[in-house]
Amino acid sequence: EDVACDFCTGRKLKAIKSCLFCLASYCEKHLQPHYDVAPLKKHKLVEPSKNLQENICSKHDEVMKMFCCTDQKCICAFCLLEHKGHDTVSAAAERTERQRELEERRRNIHQGIQDREKDVKLLQQEVEAINHSADKTVEDSEEIFTKLIRLLQKRSSDVKQQIRSQQETKVSRVKDVQEKLEQEITELKRKDAELEQLSHTEDHNQFLLNYPSLPALSESTHSSSINIRPLRHFEDVTAAVSELRDKLQDVLRDSWTNISLKVTEVDVLLSEPEPKTRDGFLMYSSEITMDPNTANIMLALSGGNRKVTVMDQYQFYPSHPDRFTHFIEVLSKESLTGRCYWEVEWSGLGVFVAVAYNNISRAGDGNEFCY
Repeated sequence: EDVACDFCTGRKLKAIKSCLFCLASYCEKHLQPHYDVAPLKKHKLVEPSKNLQENICSKHDEVMKMFCCTDQKCICAFCLLEHKGHDTVSAAAERTERQRELEERRRNIHQGIQDREKDVKLLQQEVEAINHSADKTVEDSEEIFTKLIRLLQKRSSDVKQQIRSQQETKVSRVKDVQEKLEQEITELKRKDAELEQLSHTEDHNQFLLNYPSLPALSESTHSSSINIRPLRHFEDVTAAVSELRDKLQDVLRDSWTNISLKVTEVDVLLSEPEPKTRDGFLMYSSEITMDPNTANIMLALSGGNRKVTVMDQYQFYPSHPDRFTHFIEVLSKESLTGRCYWEVEWSGLGVFVAVAYNNISRAGDGNEFCY
């Protein structure tokens, strides 16, 4: 959006520069004194800005040329008395430090882009390897099956269908990861463009005002280095088909199951990486609620059955075969399968958190109640 000249009367012309000392914007005509008059030549000229008034201290009506590191805000010279004892520096010095941080963040982003581009290339190679192996296996299988008697022709069609189905599944899995990495690359490039634009801001205060609002660089949801080791994708299927050809009648009874297993065992090793940060673990977070039918009578449930409190008095719960009668325990309603993560906040003397089978004993004080 164009910035109007502050000194034009009547129809205001478009400003071509703003002065951080005068806190005003000038058109070409009214800017000329800043080039001709010696004292004005020392003023700092920047690209036209409508935000010059944000450089003025709202309390003292003075230009804010200092920065309080303790409070993380720009201040004027009069504010120094109110910030006595705080760590204060000039806005220019703080800008220099933040500029170094910005460059480091950009370097990290660039490295992230390179890592992900490398991973995308590896994944593309894996897709090509899967397709090549699948195509060759289909070709070899068809060649073998054509030599078999008419009784085996149906099996040939079944093998082809299985391979194609497994091929589609695995290729789709690789491409999903590839697409997510490409999205991360696009997002990183967008963030880099924002940082680059900020790095060129000539107004120190504007730089510092906008800098804290920048989002932190998020951790990648995928491994930064995908290591795909050489695999034999569908070659084992070809071997199994050759065995079928040799065994003829016997393979119809015994080896057909073996062929199907070989097809389904094809893997591209794209298991999710082990989480290393809290953000990574939160991808597998499970919302746990307690089952009132299992709670010991010394436990009170609240907060939508997500909070458990040990009480001094018995709670009035109806009789239920799932309730713990001796030990002060309660089970969750949700069952856990696969990779799961949850967090527990606790206070007081302590708490035991564990994973249990649903069929652990509820009554008595023996070891059979344990996790």
